[in-house]
Amino acid sequence: METKNKFKSLPIGIQTFSEIRTSNFYYVDKTSLISKLIEGGKKYYFLSRPRRFGKSLFLSTLKSAFKAQKEYFKGLFLENNWDWSKKYPVLYISFGGGVTGGKEQLQIKLKELINSWRREYSINNLENTSMEGQFSEIIQVLHDKYNEKVVILIDEYDKPILDMIDKPDLAIEVRDGLKNFYSVIKDGDEYLKFVFLTGVTKFSKVSLFSGLNNLEDITLHKDYGDICGYTQNDIETVFLERLENIDLEKLKKWYNGYNFLGNHVYNPFDILLFFSNHNTYKTYWFQTATPTFLIKLMQKNKYFIPKLENLEVSEEIIGSFDVDKINLETLLFQTGYLTIDKVVDTPFGIKKYVLKYPNLEVKNSLNTYIIDYLTKEDSTDKLKYQSNIYISFRDEKPIFLKETLISLFAGIPHNNYHNNYISNYEGYYASVIYAYFASVGLNIITEDSTDKGNIDLTILLEDKAYIIEFKVSTNKPKTNTALKQIQKMKYYEKYIYKYNKVYNIGIIFGKRKRNIVKFNYETVK
Repeated sequence: METKNKFKSLPIGIQTFSEIRTSNFYYVDKTSLISKLIEGGKKYYFLSRPRRFGKSLFLSTLKSAFKAQKEYFKGLFLENNWDWSKKYPVLYISFGGGVTGGKEQLQIKLKELINSWRREYSINNLENTSMEGQFSEIIQVLHDKYNEKVVILIDEYDKPILDMIDKPDLAIEVRDGLKNFYSVIKDGDEYLKFVFLTGVTKFSKVSLFSGLNNLEDITLHKDYGDICGYTQNDIETVFLERLENIDLEKLKKWYNGYNFLGNHVYNPFDILLFFSNHNTYKTYWFQTATPTFLIKLMQKNKYFIPKLENLEVSEEIIGSFDVDKINLETLLFQTGYLTIDKVVDTPFGIKKYVLKYPNLEVKNSLNTYIIDYLTKEDSTDKLKYQSNIYISFRDEKPIFLKETLISLFAGIPHNNYHNNYISNYEGYYASVIYAYFASVGLNIITEDSTDKGNIDLTILLEDKAYIIEFKVSTNKPKTNTALKQIQKMKYYEKYIYKYNKVYNIGIIFGKRKRNIVKFNYETVK
């Protein structure tokens, strides 16, 4: 346990601004961004961030500001940069608990919200019977009662849909029900002061916010890139007293790296639990929810797993989606499994986004999870293979790598090849190997570009480079055509002057044998 009173308390799971500010909790001041939002002159804002990223706390901070609760802002930027003479009625909507069914369950949730507002603001009789009608009526009543426009804050607006995402019919029911409810916002414009919506995903305006064309999306606005999350400066100032004996570069490698076109940020959940667990490196964020639906989508689309490394997508793909048009890359980005590495301007004027894993936690954890679905290995075997693979590269033992990979594929349950796409999917073998390599944190370059072509896979470790080419054959070939391709194209030339050791490795998989039938390597001098 922590020594009593040595440090401030860690606000793990606490999303209420007033509670953090009235107790001895750490708080990273984001209130200057509230001022910037208001000065921006817009009325409707939307923000998408991955789960457990601090969205709820930011909304709670907005709520306290609009309710003129100045006592909570002492010492913060907003204390002297806000009109505290005005107090606005605030309608706070949270779907954090989700909806466990279709439209009937949604209506129950909406009724609970309406009743909570009626109790909070002492509203007795409402003329309308529908939830949408009562929502609209409450906005007008509050406007007239307080002689001020109303503020609406919606937290996790999309969770009821995401909870049903693997049940398309129910997801569409919930989506359409929410669309009717959210349409009240558009119709009540004259009574509204400020509207802020947060969620994990961005559904298209047509499907969910029809008519709300002036909704300002700040998800990838550089001024608000660190509106949620902790920057490196936040770590080194707010949490300075906890950094003794911590390797900051290792901390960054494990948990930093999320990029929303501003400063790179840490997920607060990771950092708080890291400190709480005596500075122990674990996969805290990843363990809070498993990406089962994403994996199923990968399987359905026969997704080539190595594509996850340095994935290039258009602005449209990372923008929005809908229940009946789900894009895997969009979900991977919006849910936090991939983040932006860089933005490239194309000659024809469209921006191209290069995506990558945000950090070591996500890269290792996601690929370990993918291994489970691809191979059905038990945890003991999986850990043994992961350890052997890393040692093979670290200690320059290609033969050990060959033996490990052959054993790995031999251990995949026989029925894993029947009644699914695997046995006919050439990318499966490379996907399994890539997932294993990525799960142990190796520096991997897929489709590594050279002046003579692309290398399937390049592994860079310390002073060593491994050039790997894959091929799939129906029969056992007489020669290793994969290695011959490396030799013919001279892929190794890209690295022979940069690394002390360069290995060329050609791997051929046999469809019938369902294993490696050729594994040859050479060192380049």
